[in-house]
Amino acid sequence: MQNEILLVAEAVSGEKGLPQEAIFEAIEQALATATKKRYQESTNIEVVIDPQTGDYETFRVWEVVTDEEFEDPGFQIIQNDENNEIGSLIKEKVDNVEFGRIAAQAAKQVIVQKVREAERAQVVEKYRTVLGELVNGTVKKVTREFLIVDLGDGAEAILSRNELIPGEVFRIGDRLRAVLQEEERENRGPQLALSRKCPEMVSELFKLEVPEISEQVIEIKAVARDPGSRTKIAVKTNDNRIDPVGACVGMRGSRVQAVSNELGNERLDIVIWDDDPAQLLINSMGPIEITSIVLDEVKGSMDVAVTQDTLAQAIGKSGQNVRLSSQITGWKLNVLDQATADEQSQEQAEGISNILIEKLDVDADLAETLISNGFNSLESISSSPVEGLSSIEGFDDDISNLLINRAKEVLITMAMEVSTDDGESGDLMSVEGMEMTLALELSQKGINDREELAEQSIEELINIINISEEDAGDLIMRARAHWFED
Repeated sequence: MQNEILLVAEAVSGEKGLPQEAIFEAIEQALATATKKRYQESTNIEVVIDPQTGDYETFRVWEVVTDEEFEDPGFQIIQNDENNEIGSLIKEKVDNVEFGRIAAQAAKQVIVQKVREAERAQVVEKYRTVLGELVNGTVKKVTREFLIVDLGDGAEAILSRNELIPGEVFRIGDRLRAVLQEEERENRGPQLALSRKCPEMVSELFKLEVPEISEQVIEIKAVARDPGSRTKIAVKTNDNRIDPVGACVGMRGSRVQAVSNELGNERLDIVIWDDDPAQLLINSMGPIEITSIVLDEVKGSMDVAVTQDTLAQAIGKSGQNVRLSSQITGWKLNVLDQATADEQSQEQAEGISNILIEKLDVDADLAETLISNGFNSLESISSSPVEGLSSIEGFDDDISNLLINRAKEVLITMAMEVSTDDGESGDLMSVEGMEMTLALELSQKGINDREELAEQSIEELINIINISEEDAGDLIMRARAHWFED
């Protein structure tokens, strides 16, 4: 029988190109499975084959655990004076099952599975250099859930119906283009997959149709896509002599039409990229006229005002235009008509004004002057240099210093009022050696209490405030000191 094992390993290895180690592993799994059938309860069985002789031994295996951890007698054994330390394995030799018909059949199934996995892994490795790129293939098989596409050279890929453009129908023998991807499927290892819905599908098609893109004269900066319906693509030229939009559209629209035809007549909006998010939004929303844009960098959002008669067009059907423009810019968009925007702006201004009046003890006229000059928060005032405020008409250095110091004091007081959920003192000043100026700087950067400071990493902290790596580590450990108290 031992010789039979060696013969099986040698034959399968030679036929399928698998290492004999993989074959031996498959046979060991098959023998272990057959051995487990002897026991009524679940158990852990280990089979070890000598690759030189084909001899094998079978062991029942338990893990040593504490009495509290003990749950399954089939896999665990409680620690005592005679067995080893916690986490070690106890092995007991048991009788071998014969490498007979049942074991051989089970081994065959495992071997076939491993052969398939190895072959898939080889195919994936071969195509790894072209992942994310456009490939051509022929539909080989069609099921209710997916299509099997032949890529040539014996390689196959799965195209899920969820990755097809809505309304697309392919039959056996049809040629298609799709973006090659890799997916990890449970118990099956890496698998080549295809997608026609991903944004890369659009950019890859434009690379084929527009030589300037493949030559990197024109750069695709962002793609936002609603597959089968509409796509926005932002482009940038690296040569000011070339119009990126015109190059992508082509003579009489030939280039953009070729891409649209491949995508089932999907509408394509080509916009000019701009590093300024507000200008990029204007480009993306064109030809709709935007009357005002208010950016909230903290929330990463924009309030976009348009005229009442263009509001529906700006939003788009089912919010499509807003959604795609949001993806292009990377900002959350709130589109509203100008009247509503003016009303909201007035309410916000009144709210900010009331805060400045209350917290800084100034009158309404002074608060309005600060807001109109861009100082619309306590943080912006406290962090401003004296020259920034004194440049305002009617302000001198004394008034500027007074307002800056008041704003700092208010922010420190507000930061110190924060406490942890357990009722213990959790403000920044409770950290040993904390200075008021440092506490203010941290609060301005969004770290308002001891717990938030303690949860920072050294790298995160040095990116937030100007502090050395050593000092950052020391500060974090002092903030965490209460974690280790009894």
